[in-house]
Amino acid sequence: MSTNRRQFLVGAGLAGLGMAGAGKLFVDRANATDDIVSAVPIPKSKLLQRFAVLADTGTGSLKQYSVGRALAQYHTKNPFNTILLAGDNIYTNGEFSKIKPVFAIPYQDLLQRGVKFYASLGNHDVRTMNGDLQVAYPEFNMQGQHYYTHGQGDVRFFVLNTNDIVNPQSPDRVKQLDWLDRALAASTAKWNIVYGHHNIYSAGVYEVNKMMEKDVTPILKKHKVRLWINGHDHNYQRSKPIDGTTYMVCGGGGAGLYPVQPQSWTAFAKSVHSFGIVEVYQDQILLTGIDSKGEIIDRGLVNFA
Repeated sequence: MSTNRRQFLVGAGLAGLGMAGAGKLFVDRANATDDIVSAVPIPKSKLLQRFAVLADTGTGSLKQYSVGRALAQYHTKNPFNTILLAGDNIYTNGEFSKIKPVFAIPYQDLLQRGVKFYASLGNHDVRTMNGDLQVAYPEFNMQGQHYYTHGQGDVRFFVLNTNDIVNPQSPDRVKQLDWLDRALAASTAKWNIVYGHHNIYSAGVYEVNKMMEKDVTPILKKHKVRLWINGHDHNYQRSKPIDGTTYMVCGGGGAGLYPVQPQSWTAFAKSVHSFGIVEVYQDQILLTGIDSKGEIIDRGLVNFA
């Protein structure tokens, strides 16, 4: 752990114990589910797709299982057929031998209902065989590729292996960035959504990734990508639009939580075990954060224009 990150964790933890201002505001708002829902009305245009987002899940802990149960309960009343799994699928070192307790069992109900997971690789996942066994795992639907695209119609997803992008020595770094640029240019979907494990913008311990900001955000801006999703920081965050893109962090899937300190570009942030629900409409996207008790903690809109 770096000195800066250690200082952030300690400082934010102490601040959280005594802070009565912004921190308490976020907690109070999280308990006001009805107010959150009424403040952000459901778009009136046609619903194109609903999907869920999880990251930093693969601990096999009680917290992971509680998030899985809440997600399955949500699915019962609000069906969806896709879950984006944004990395760190197997802790601590990507040992595929753990796949049953960290994936097959906690999401058994959803898998049996035919829900498909589309995974990306996190920094813990590539510690064993560079994540190749996960890439080949049928239930992760990765098409045998470390980065790939999926979706249909007006909604298309672009999945990155951000481990290569944050590593200046990786031989696949430039290749992958070029692929993203070309794949987005070739897309005919109205909504192009990009996700991977590492954050670009975060109000948590990983802050702003300058390398990702320099190399990835120009591509997102060029192709008018309205939504970026990641894990890595173990909490839930939603940014205000930054050059037209909203950044969503859904790293509360089961691993130990990291603190957050809202920034000027933060729309909502909370250190909580949780998952995200994304509903894509014709001209807007509705983002919803839900905690492990099934309570709505956040709602926000992403506009197409």
